Amino acid sequence: MKQLPKPIQQLILEFNKLPGIGSKTSERFVFYLLSQPKSEIEALAQSLQHMSKTIRSCRECYTYAESELCSICSDTQRDRTIFCVVAEARDVLAIEHTNQFKGLYHVLGGVINHLEGIAPQQLRINELLSRIEQDGVKEVIIATNPDMEGETTALYIAQQLQRLPVIVTRIARGLPVGADIEFADEVTLSNALTGRQRMQTP
Repeated sequence: MKQLPKPIQQLILEFNKLPGIGSKTSERFVFYLLSQPKSEIEALAQSLQHMSKTIRSCRECYTYAESELCSICSDTQRDRTIFCVVAEARDVLAIEHTNQFKGLYHVLGGVINHLEGIAPQQLRINELLSRIEQDGVKEVIIATNPDMEGETTALYIAQQLQRLPVIVTRIARGLPVGADIEFADEVTLSNALTGRQRMQTP
């Protein structure tokens, strides 16, 4: 990249930081943008700046929001007695696309992963327990990915909830082991939600 102007090199490096984006794809993105009208590039830059200034975490469920509460938590038509626990905010969008769940969410901010040094204390599990106790929740659906880290996290949460008068369910095996909720199709996610099962802990 030595022969390229520094602004182009810098932007290619920034695109490289995005997940799943390699050097060749980054170069294609940058050269595509260079071929567009200046107004289009400025609109993209303004959108990025606006997002960075206005988007925050919902103070209740921790998904992304424009104000203190996201549109789901502020919706009075949602069933506030049932929570769906997910690892990341993007999982909320995937489940919402199924139109099967009408309760509230809780975003953990990741999953337990001892290899990467992520312990339960680094997730929003204590916040989940507080919400359940305060809000009179009757059912908690744990919708973490069906891989080793997701299962470990689900089991840990289920154990923490044993002392509370709440039903704990796990999304059904409509999702194959090792799959990501983010990339599952809507039918598969719908079946997983509909066929959820009560979790058993040792």
